Amino acid sequence: MTAIKEGLAKLKSVFGDRYSDNSNIRQEHGAGEGYISDAMPEAVLMLDSTEAVATAVGICSDYAIPVIPFGAGTSLEGQLVAVNGGVSIDLTGMDQVLEINAEDFDVKLQAGVTREALNYELKTSGLFFPLDPGANASLGGMASTRASGTNAVRYGTMKEVVLGLTVVTPNGDIIQTGGRARKSAAGYDLTHLYVGAEGTLGIITELRLRIFPVPEQIRSAVCGFASVNDAAQCVIECMQLAVPMARIELLNSCQMGACIDYSKLQDFTAQPTLFMEFHGSKASVDEQIELVESVAQEYGAQGFRWAETLEQRNQLWTARHKAYFAGMALNPGASVISTDVCVPISKLADCIGLAEAKALELGFNCPLVGHVGDGNFHLLIPFYPDNQAQVLAAKQLSHYLVQQALALQGTCTGEHGIGLRKMDYLIEEHGAKAVHTMALIKRALDPKNIMNPGKIFEL
Repeated sequence: MTAIKEGLAKLKSVFGDRYSDNSNIRQEHGAGEGYISDAMPEAVLMLDSTEAVATAVGICSDYAIPVIPFGAGTSLEGQLVAVNGGVSIDLTGMDQVLEINAEDFDVKLQAGVTREALNYELKTSGLFFPLDPGANASLGGMASTRASGTNAVRYGTMKEVVLGLTVVTPNGDIIQTGGRARKSAAGYDLTHLYVGAEGTLGIITELRLRIFPVPEQIRSAVCGFASVNDAAQCVIECMQLAVPMARIELLNSCQMGACIDYSKLQDFTAQPTLFMEFHGSKASVDEQIELVESVAQEYGAQGFRWAETLEQRNQLWTARHKAYFAGMALNPGASVISTDVCVPISKLADCIGLAEAKALELGFNCPLVGHVGDGNFHLLIPFYPDNQAQVLAAKQLSHYLVQQALALQGTCTGEHGIGLRKMDYLIEEHGAKAVHTMALIKRALDPKNIMNPGKIFEL
């Protein structure tokens, strides 16, 4: 019996029915929503406490078994693929909100809690957690990929809202990072070492997060434009005027048409469209609205419409959050590359224009949607796997988009993370010496290379 088989047998004896080697369960845990792979973990552990995770990781360390953390399974860049086999540690059972400190605007929770579940727990407190990627992701996964969402322009990304973590290290130790204080100058910032590490340095099992007061007034609006460039230029000017937008989302004609069909939106047109939301006091929101309407009209905004009721507002943002699935529905049976980049706000219109032109040149009509208030947008590239020319063209378009973003001093990923798909761009973005420094950190903390191996960079 090999060492790994011995280790798996020990895990099975320790965890009993929380251990599974069922092929269907293994397959479910071997890929996220946007990455196709045949690689599967050899087993799945379904755990519900930090102590259980620490025990499991300690055993895996003893037998050099790879460990892949699993949250809600919504990652898009191959973070969950078991490239070297090993064990998937499923944290969905870690679903408890442990503390709500309303007076200090912070909350402590287990890593498997989703953003929707957290806001359900907060609904009577007058507080909310604003970050909202399209999927109902786990908060541990959101921290691990440094995710954000439609509200990032106003409230920041996971990097800004994580105050502290409980982490299981690669040898099975449990450490606490950060704390409840809003600032600290004490030692290395370990919290933000783990935020965005994609499970390659340890497993996040608990988080302490900032939460925010529900605004006095929330208003949403939609307006169309003749071109994506006009819409993007409108966004750029609004940001330059320091309008404190809560959300400002751009959908191109293809994406808007998909949302109209998929979410049954009434009386909308398939044209470049901005979805906007304003938070604040009544006076503040009125002032924001007046300024944004004025700027939008300068760029030829058409059909400025307000969501006057909570039901209307929820319908709009539900449609936006289902944009990925709406885009998928345009090409039944197709696979997709869902890629994102982020550029300086002044370069946003240029980057979007280049992406759309290249897509048309290669024969694609791609849905495009973006959290454009911070220069981030997503392109959904559909292709049929049995059409090799189309597969190559899809990869070419994805590569082209990243190259243009980097040329404009942007990043290869604004919020999806590196995973497997974007490993080749890390040196180009950060430089060989910076990536070497990352590798030194990885080797120091995970000398056996068991934590989500093969992700971000190769050792």
